[in-house]
Amino acid sequence: MGPVVRRPVAWTVALVLFVEALGIGAVNWFLGVVVDRQRMSPAGLDPHLMSVSSKAGGIVFGLYLALCGLVALLVALRDRAPAGPGRILLISAAVVHALLGAFGWGLLGPAAFLYMVVVLGLIVLLLMTHDRPDAPADPEPRGADGAPVTPPAAPTAP
Repeated sequence: MGPVVRRPVAWTVALVLFVEALGIGAVNWFLGVVVDRQRMSPAGLDPHLMSVSSKAGGIVFGLYLALCGLVALLVALRDRAPAGPGRILLISAAVVHALLGAFGWGLLGPAAFLYMVVVLGLIVLLLMTHDRPDAPADPEPRGADGAPVTPPAAPTAP
């Protein structure tokens, strides 16, 4: 079977991050609309500026999570460990989820904390299960019985 069966963690992380990106974007957009319609000015702040800031923040954070989901999707499709910027992006997503989990406990309760910890665990599991092996591949070819294959003898001159 293909990578769909062998690497379900990568597919799960990609799906969760895409759904989370849409959710974060939608919630921030909704909050921007609410602030704009109420026309409140807490501490003298401009309500239009707060509305635009909330919408822009939702778009930026949603795109960040979608990009993290794209990296996880590429890991699932290629069945290879993320390298370079992709690995750094997934590590930063893990750190963000750890911080949001810590804040979520105090602000929203244990359910938000649990969700963030589950996503954090999935991202770390993705990074750990696709880690590159330390041992190099066996450079010596082996036969069906596992014994090293010896090259044929060199011809000798008469």
